[in-house]
Formats: sequence, structure tokens, C-alpha cells
Amino acid sequence: MSVTFADIEAAAGRLAGHAVETPLIESPALNDRLGRRVLIKPETLQRVGAFKFRGAFNRLSQLSADERTRGVVAFSSGNHAQGVALAAKLLGMPALIVMPADAPAVKVEATRGYGAEIKLYDRLTESREEIAAQVAAERGAVIVPAFDDSDIIAGQGTAGLELVRQARARGAELAAVLTPVGGGGLIAGVSTAVKALSPETKVFGVEPAGYDDTLRSLRAGERIGVKPAFRTLCDALESPAPGEITFPIVQKNVSDIAAVDDAEVAEAVRYAAATLKLVVEPGGAAGLAALLAGKFANLPDGPAGLVLSGGNIDPDLLARILRREI
Repeated sequence: MSVTFADIEAAAGRLAGHAVETPLIESPALNDRLGRRVLIKPETLQRVGAFKFRGAFNRLSQLSADERTRGVVAFSSGNHAQGVALAAKLLGMPALIVMPADAPAVKVEATRGYGAEIKLYDRLTESREEIAAQVAAERGAVIVPAFDDSDIIAGQGTAGLELVRQARARGAELAAVLTPVGGGGLIAGVSTAVKALSPETKVFGVEPAGYDDTLRSLRAGERIGVKPAFRTLCDALESPAPGEITFPIVQKNVSDIAAVDDAEVAEAVRYAAATLKLVVEPGGAAGLAALLAGKFANLPDGPAGLVLSGGNIDPDLLARILRREI
């Protein structure tokens, strides 16, 4: 099942008045450093502090009255959890979120604050998918995937729809668009919108080193999973494999993917805070990290669109990064 531009336009209609149309901003300092014009889409300013609200609301808003009564179940380390929790609250339905016990406290607390029930699990010994399936079976609830769902992808694609139209309003035809990559929901949706509106624009993705499953899959021509032996600062992007729905879209639309390490990501978080005056979580800063580190030798000349996908960083982690302890 693929996702069309019409699906994204329909999602935009459902999100109107509920999601924030995040602004497009520009930093002369960043432009000077990179020698190009960069138009920044700060999804850090979206509801729940991340783009995930877009897909969650688009998915939940289409549930039937009976499904809404029984509620939804999701599993997430944080941003999808918060997106589903808030969407469920706004639409008047119960939500249970399965979250790892070591998820950032700021994300767990925020998810609970939106009214969702939280079920913690041990990511090393338990399966979040099995837990979610059991709860859904017991309650008759609908499972809401984090990325591998056409309605989720269409919702995320509204960020790309806005990005291209906002850039044109500023007199810019985008040569490239960069987004972080986890399971692929964001880049699949954004690339679909971008390619429909501006076929010549090239789309690039950025993953954490060690979790570069989409890059490896593109090179192999098939979905490949990874089993990292370590954690990354980019907790929001720790997906073990691209999705069955997202991967063919990425294959079709994405020109290249790069991997960034924790040091490069930490530098991007610092740069965002000090120069852009934006609080960006490590996963959300992956694209900025790739630009600052010069990861794409094949980036075309011309204006580039950059999605900063989330800002839900633990305050203690942010402090350590700013103090250059990481």
C-alpha cells in the first residue's frame, strides 16, 4: 500500500485547525557557514514538540465511533507516544502507550500528561509488539503503528507539503530537502509531497551511525535490519529496520542517506541552541548534523529545505551537551 499526494492533501484538511503550521525560518549565520541558503522547518514547534502529532491525528481522526470507544494502543520511546496521546485526548478516546523503562523521563511524563495510560517494559528482555498486541486483544483497541501505516505517512507528509509551499512564498525553489530517518514515516511522507510539488527537488535522509538500516537497505535493494550493540543519542531514530510500506517509497524518492555519529549530532544540538536559538533533540538535529559535517558531497546547488523533526530533549542531557561533556 503506497501513499499518494491526494492522501497528503486530505490529511492536511483533517489537520487544519489542530496541528500547527510550523514556520519556515532562515539563519544568515547558517547560510554563511554552509555557503548556501537553508530554509528550516522547525517541527520542534509542532504540538507535542515533534512532527509525530501530524500522523497520529490523521490516523486517529479516521477511526469509527465504535473504535474510538475501545481506544488505541501504541508503542514508542517518546514522540509517537506523545502524538498519539494528545490526538486521543483531543478526539475523546482512551490511549495506552507501551514505552521502554529507559525512555527519556521528559517524554514519559509528557505522554502521561496528555492523559494516556503508560505501560513500561524492558527493551532488552520484553517485546513491545507482543505487549501491545496483548493489550489490544484484551480491550479490542486499535494498534497505531509509529511509521508503517499509510495514514501515519500521509500525516507526516503534510510537513513536506507546507515546506515546499512556504519556500515558494519566499521565492525559493528547493534544490534539496533533508530529513532525519528512523523507520521512514517522515521521509516517506515528506518525499511524496516534495516530489509531487517539485519533481526536480532531491530528497536526502540522515540516520544515526549504527542504526543506518535504511542506508544499508537501499544499497542492498531490499529491507535489511540491524542489531546495534550500543545506544545512540538519537533515541527517536533507533529503528531496527525500515518499514514494509515506507521502504519502497524511500527507494523511489530518496537520492541518498548519510549516517552521523553522536559527536556530530551533539555539535548540531549545540549549534541549534547557540546560533538558531532552537532547542532540538538529537534525533531531530540529524539533518543539521549532516549539513554541518559536510556528509553529502552530492548535494545539489541551490536552496535546501531542512526538517528539524523534534525538540523533546531531556534537560539534563541538553545541559551536558551544552557543557561539551558529550
